[in-house]
Amino acid sequence: MGGDLSRGGLPGGLHTAGTQPGAAPRPAGTPKIVGIVWGLLVLNTLGSAGAKTIVPLPRSLIQLVTMGALVAAFALALALNVRLRIRLSAYLFLLTLLLVSSVLSSALLESGFGALFRCARLALFVSTLWLLSRWWDGGPTFVRHHIRMYFAVLGSVAAGLVVSPGAAMPDLYGGRLVGALWPLTPPQIGQYAAVIVGLTVLLVLGRRTDRAGAAVVIVPSLVLLALTHTRTATLGLFIGLALAIGSLVLTSAAARRFFTWAVVCATVAAVAFSSALQAWFLRGQSQENFSNLTGRAKVWDALLAAPRTTMEQLFGVGLGDKSFGGLPIDNSWLAVYNEQGLIGIALVAAIILVLGGVALLRPPSLQRACAIFLIGYCAIASYTEAGLGDASPYLLHLTVAASLLVAPAAVAPVPTPEVPRRHIPRWARRSEVT
Repeated sequence: MGGDLSRGGLPGGLHTAGTQPGAAPRPAGTPKIVGIVWGLLVLNTLGSAGAKTIVPLPRSLIQLVTMGALVAAFALALALNVRLRIRLSAYLFLLTLLLVSSVLSSALLESGFGALFRCARLALFVSTLWLLSRWWDGGPTFVRHHIRMYFAVLGSVAAGLVVSPGAAMPDLYGGRLVGALWPLTPPQIGQYAAVIVGLTVLLVLGRRTDRAGAAVVIVPSLVLLALTHTRTATLGLFIGLALAIGSLVLTSAAARRFFTWAVVCATVAAVAFSSALQAWFLRGQSQENFSNLTGRAKVWDALLAAPRTTMEQLFGVGLGDKSFGGLPIDNSWLAVYNEQGLIGIALVAAIILVLGGVALLRPPSLQRACAIFLIGYCAIASYTEAGLGDASPYLLHLTVAASLLVAPAAVAPVPTPEVPRRHIPRWARRSEVT
């Protein structure tokens, strides 16, 4: 693993380490416009469905903004990388195969012309990631952009809560926090909060950012996560952090201390606040509703029981809106099976396994821990959230993980000029002096 995460404040104070005196000069740093491209990709994956906002936004306008953001991201990335210099990546290669599989399944138009539009969107998305791969170096660049952009999104959620608490926590969602300025659902907000909290905690443990700057990110994000009552994001945060910190305990005293205190605090909280924690997880639901995952299990059973042709089983019915019978599927694996078939499931599983395998083979480091957290979080969230088979925040999380697992190219040593040999007269080379 190469690259280092240098000390700095959050959300914007992460900087790459400078070149040591006497060392070979490093390649030019990542252009700042790359951060803008990443922000546009984040904007594209926010989606257009959600709660009612304070100022009503037509869905057509939201879709125009999100698609315009993706087109702009591709255009900027192409302008930055006009020579099409890319880094070979098994992750991006598998994503490209998933795109090809999606085009083949969508060409039958079983899901309508919207499937081809979604394929075009996925093609632009994957192409932009290929163009950005030039700047993957195993360093903090995309971690920094990831935290900044999603912290900005959470800032808009917090602003909506302050401006209109009623619109931000409507009865329609059971009093859970939603986006009042931009239509965001509780699971989305919980996902963004959990991911940046986990990454920031790891940066603190690695002493790559100061605690005051980290607290600015962690504390409000945890508050927003609690207000969303999102169980998947909460479990993903805790389990993902446990996996990531577990990868550091043998090499980091700070990680060992944090892990010990976390276990102690979790045990005390489980004993002292068991009833409150149970009420928070149940969210006022009955045990039966909780056991069938808020009705998800009924949709899953109906999807699996539906008759399918051999082609539909292999390739799916084409990219859609991740729903079945008008109800959300809310499971990445079943959504992929429905839209991209068994071939799609095999490719998505290969993505997770390849990234996880590379992470396990890397030596212990902060970069490896951050990648393990992101991979673990996406794997856990895939059970109750869809998105691994299409342009989504989950693919952005995995892209950050892939950028952290890259081994940077070795810097060629500076050639030293050859010292000219001193001419020695022939008479001076004689072994005897006469």
